[in-house]
Amino acid sequence: MTTSQQVSHVHRTVLSNGIVVIVTENLVADIVAARLFIRAGSCCEPREKAGLAHLLSTVMTKGCDGLSSMQIAEAVESVGASLSADSTSDYFLVSLKTVTADFPEILALAGRMLRFPTFPELEVELERRLALQDIRSQKEQPFNIAFEQLRQAMYQNHPYAMSGLGNETTMGNLTRDDLVQFHQTYFRPDNLVISIAGRIAFESAVTLVEEIFSDWQVSKPQPLPINLPDVNFAPQHVFTPQNTQQSILMLGYMAPSVHSSDYASLKLLSTYLGNGLSSRLFVELREKRGLAYEVSALYPTRLFPAAFVVYMGTAPENTKTALVELQNEVDLLRTHKLEPAILQAAKNKILGQYALGKQTNAQLAQVYGWYETLGLGIHFDQDFQDLITAVTTSSAMAAACNYLREPYISLVGQQEAIDNALKK
Repeated sequence: MTTSQQVSHVHRTVLSNGIVVIVTENLVADIVAARLFIRAGSCCEPREKAGLAHLLSTVMTKGCDGLSSMQIAEAVESVGASLSADSTSDYFLVSLKTVTADFPEILALAGRMLRFPTFPELEVELERRLALQDIRSQKEQPFNIAFEQLRQAMYQNHPYAMSGLGNETTMGNLTRDDLVQFHQTYFRPDNLVISIAGRIAFESAVTLVEEIFSDWQVSKPQPLPINLPDVNFAPQHVFTPQNTQQSILMLGYMAPSVHSSDYASLKLLSTYLGNGLSSRLFVELREKRGLAYEVSALYPTRLFPAAFVVYMGTAPENTKTALVELQNEVDLLRTHKLEPAILQAAKNKILGQYALGKQTNAQLAQVYGWYETLGLGIHFDQDFQDLITAVTTSSAMAAACNYLREPYISLVGQQEAIDNALKK
């Protein structure tokens, strides 16, 4: 071990081979959960191989180091544990949960799966076909269509433009060799964060990780390849005519990554606008105006430039009015300071939800591992709460002025409704 940190009941250390180990000691239940983060998600895929990380996650549990898919499943289910893999834009994840007594066995299995996947050809083909079915299914869902075309307009050639599944062409062309190459490139100890939470002592957890992973070495570490294109700001209208019973409207604003000083302000504004039945958009556009079937806002936490999105579903005949009113609500954030009581209510909501999101060992392992993977460190758990508390009416308005000015507009609905909405 080369470095160590501690925050309250959370400990962090770095092993000699580069693995970051985070342990949250939580003795409430006889359960241990772990999250194994590889700092490589769909952002690391070449555009022509979009969907690669997703396919890798679905095949990873289907065979490893002499074990078949069935043998892996039996080893996990025989002790009532859970073990799965997933991918996001910014990282790859292996998740596990088990009773304390079985944790060494299941972590060892997760280690074998992470390091020595076999990618059986038949399983690769099966999972690729399932992914293609999902892609085709999403093409029938107006919300997904609207979000997809908004992403592509905003991000152009950046990997964030693509769905995690890729598209029919990219997913259809992926091969087992592509999986092997991606795995060999990014799955290495100095690119791994292991976050453990539960009834286990820090020293015991580190000893266990060393027993399982200490022989994993990188002989000649090379910088990991990631060369992302710039995102050019060029707001535009994108639309897809579809004979639906409602119009889907989306406004997308280019927003900063989690490392920006404006991150907390925009997170708070997203909560104020579109989080829950008491949110501004829900009250004004659905309850008072009757314009929205559904309405919300989102500002996902991203390692690279993110998107601040507001959206609503409305009746076709209300499309133009709804679009105007939706944009007006966002514009108000730049021209009118939020009242202190309203700002405080938004803070209470986001901090309350944040606390409720750290109740289980699985959630604790996720939060601390995720922050480490994003380059924020375990201190960000407290930093985030402090940053939200420190947002003022002036700093919230300044963030809105910086980023919520000119939106990309995405529409899906009946052609007549779209034409009417886009008329000046």
